[in-house]
Amino acid sequence: MDKLVAILQLGAATLLGIMAAATLVNLVLISSRPDTVSVMNALIGQGVVIISLIALANILFRKGLKGLRARRDNR
Repeated sequence: MDKLVAILQLGAATLLGIMAAATLVNLVLISSRPDTVSVMNALIGQGVVIISLIALANILFRKGLKGLRARRDNR
């Protein structure tokens, strides 16, 4: 069961990394628009979302690796 949780955590970390990359692409596309208040709000908001996604992906990745290593050591 621990191995399944660790694999799910690694999968979730990968998915969050992909979502962060897609949000970054969207951020680049939005930045090509003329500067308005709503564009600046979107840039700031997506910047916060990207940082949050990367941080959560990092946490899940470390926990997933730790879970797989702990499972391997117990054999």
